[in-house]
Amino acid sequence: MNSEQQYIIETGLRNELAQGRITRRQFIQGMIMLGLGAAGIGALGAPSLSALAQDRPLTPTFYQWIIDLHPGVQDVNKNFKDLNFQIAPVQGFDVARFIAEGKNQQSTWDVYVGMTPFVEMASLIKADVIEPWDKYIPKDVIDDMIPSIREECTVDGKLYSWPFLLDIIVQGYNSAITNKAGVPDKPPADWDEYLANSKTVLDKGAARYGCTFDAHGWRSLGPITHSISTDVYYKLGNDPMGLFDFTSEPAIQALQIMKQMLDLSSANALQPGTTDGGVNSTPDEVAFASQAVAYYIKYQNAPLRFAAKWPDPKALRLGALPKAKGGAGSTIFWTTGACLFKWGKNKEKAAEYLKALTYNDKIWQDSIAGSSAGHPGQLPPFKSIYAKWEKDQPDWLKAEAWVPLVRAQLDVAKAIPNHAFGLQQFVIGQPLWEKYLTGEEKDPKVAMQAAKDAVAAEIKKAG
Repeated sequence: MNSEQQYIIETGLRNELAQGRITRRQFIQGMIMLGLGAAGIGALGAPSLSALAQDRPLTPTFYQWIIDLHPGVQDVNKNFKDLNFQIAPVQGFDVARFIAEGKNQQSTWDVYVGMTPFVEMASLIKADVIEPWDKYIPKDVIDDMIPSIREECTVDGKLYSWPFLLDIIVQGYNSAITNKAGVPDKPPADWDEYLANSKTVLDKGAARYGCTFDAHGWRSLGPITHSISTDVYYKLGNDPMGLFDFTSEPAIQALQIMKQMLDLSSANALQPGTTDGGVNSTPDEVAFASQAVAYYIKYQNAPLRFAAKWPDPKALRLGALPKAKGGAGSTIFWTTGACLFKWGKNKEKAAEYLKALTYNDKIWQDSIAGSSAGHPGQLPPFKSIYAKWEKDQPDWLKAEAWVPLVRAQLDVAKAIPNHAFGLQQFVIGQPLWEKYLTGEEKDPKVAMQAAKDAVAAEIKKAG
């Protein structure tokens, strides 16, 4: 028995003890047997652990940030008796623990709320850790999903993610700064206007920086490319899933736009963040929160959260991502949703729980209008919720004029395809395309070809 198997079984024993499913005496006996290695496991019997878990309560596990930003989740939890709510052992999109348990046909949890389709879903499917929701999710819920979101969550015609929180790349700006610079108080319609306004902010000394962006490719290079064209994915070999084509003309144009933005941004804009393995607490967030920059490209909850730190949060404006003249005017979105563990339990109950969670009015009010926990601004993925708001607009929604604007972008927005390297392709390519941004490489085509080649090499290495 290796250390990974030992860890999984030890954790299982501890969970069963905490839930009162086994006595302290049984727990101690199990730990003694565990110390005997393979012989101990033979005596304990892996199926016995599974049997002990058969009647466990519904056990969801959540990514910590969801609970931090959405306190209404706990209100939903109160309506589910004996719920064994847990925080997931994940950081920076690392789902190794889930995969390790699945290899042993075990799962400590029934459902994980925190999965982003283009990030981990393909890997979890390939590892045979999760199963589709189709047998458990009500048909009216599937039919209620916004079409582009349903497509994002589907692989081979099966729904593997129950979407919950929607993020979409937009533009935000500080109107106090733009007014000081004398530029129009409206979202720039295209990249030429966006860059010109940003330069005016600098020239007038209205702020320290004109614009900024998150350097991670799925938050900048990808959506800026989509504003030009979404026909930028290709298939490598016999792989049925699409990869981002760094060498496509729209992607190269996007990189050139980023170069111009960087010239108007902070010198540390390309540095990684300080949390979640560099993914979060990034330099752009610091600059926007401190009112050191006017214009900002990121998913909508970033400007909303950090504008809350301003003396006057009402100075924030949100708008659709600028488009290239003659371009598609699209962007990138993703949902953070829930996956159903193949070796978990309580699957019908998990569907009941997710429906209660995703249709909870208080969660959406807190998210869109803000609460004491913050202002994440994440939106619901279901058509009926927007239809209800259009018919009878809640008072709290009247001040949030950005909501229909962001919702409208979903009609042209495109999610990153669900490839096992959907996220990693941007992580692998970033050091190479950034050579053009920093001036180390003068030709953007050379930098982007290097990025594409590096991704192909890693995929080949991974088999």
